[in-house]
Amino acid sequence: MTLNIISAEKVEFTGEVECVTMPGVEGSFSVLDHHAAMIAALGAGTMEYGKAGGAKESRQIKGGIADINANVVSVCIY
Repeated sequence: MTLNIISAEKVEFTGEVECVTMPGVEGSFSVLDHHAAMIAALGAGTMEYGKAGGAKESRQIKGGIADINANVVSVCIY
């Protein structure tokens, strides 16, 4: 699936990933290929994503919004 991480200043990351774990305001949740469409509010915490081949990356976020639709995860962070 494709992950797009966008801040007010720039596109932080765009690429293919196998999974994404995000800090939702109601608790942490993960997204895998072919996840159902949804929009979620994000709170402060660690966002992790696994790239193809097993490499994992993480970043701290203060909050944001995630939109999951048609195997694309778009995350606006602040």
